Amino acid sequence: MLQKLKATPPQTLPERLDNSLNNLVGYVMRRVQIRITQDLTNRLEEHDIRPAQFAALTIIEQSPGLMQADLAKTLAIEPPQAVLMVNKLEARSLAMRIRSNPDKRSYGLFLSKTGEQLLKQLRDVALESDLNATSALTSDEREQLLTLLNKLYGDK
Repeated sequence: MLQKLKATPPQTLPERLDNSLNNLVGYVMRRVQIRITQDLTNRLEEHDIRPAQFAALTIIEQSPGLMQADLAKTLAIEPPQAVLMVNKLEARSLAMRIRSNPDKRSYGLFLSKTGEQLLKQLRDVALESDLNATSALTSDEREQLLTLLNKLYGDK
């Protein structure tokens, strides 16, 4: 015979149900990433920009003339997603596609003047968000965290 299981009332649940997962780097990193991304998303919302769009603008500025496929690879997204993102940035006059001289079939990505100006503001917003997210750390700990995360990512 099946027994009915009673759900634990919310008021009796332990404060953190995921404590047993706190020793898994990937799990903790994902939790922190969600919190950091949400803070940045909230701050960028005022400018009608998503974190991925901010990253795209930054990458395009760093590499003027970058091809869309390279942007997709750098952002770790599928090429069709990059097309949609660039379409949105172009529609807002933040970025533009310019036909490549060597290969008339391909287009390079460039920031518009409006995109350059907005990116300057967004950098301050992102830095403020990042510093807020790491405010529990000393500056040395923050640098150490960045070093360790970049090491895990593969940037020696």
